[in-house]
Amino acid sequence: MTTAINRIRPRAKVLLWAGQVVLAVQFAMAGAVKLAGDPASVGLFEAIGAGQWFRYLVGALEIAAAIGLLVPRLCRMAALGLVGLMAGAVVTSVAILHADPWLPLALGTVAGLIAWGRR
Repeated sequence: MTTAINRIRPRAKVLLWAGQVVLAVQFAMAGAVKLAGDPASVGLFEAIGAGQWFRYLVGALEIAAAIGLLVPRLCRMAALGLVGLMAGAVVTSVAILHADPWLPLALGTVAGLIAWGRR
């Protein structure tokens, strides 16, 4: 039994790191697009009605979380922050935009799994 657990742990570590890298790339790109003022992002945040300051805030949080996912000491907190950010995105998608919440739900789930795996 102990040898089976030892074989799983290296695989779990590789899966966690792979998930962290994928999420970091995803959120770094999404944050950069928001901060760069992409017309689609500007329109999205206008539709939300929170103002463009909120676009800058979300973009900065996404980039900060992307960096945090790659720093072992910060990884769990960054993943938990993304869970919260994606929970807000799910609520916003459903309640305000009347859009499908599947992408933020999936990204938030992966972030939650990473936070759980790095406990």
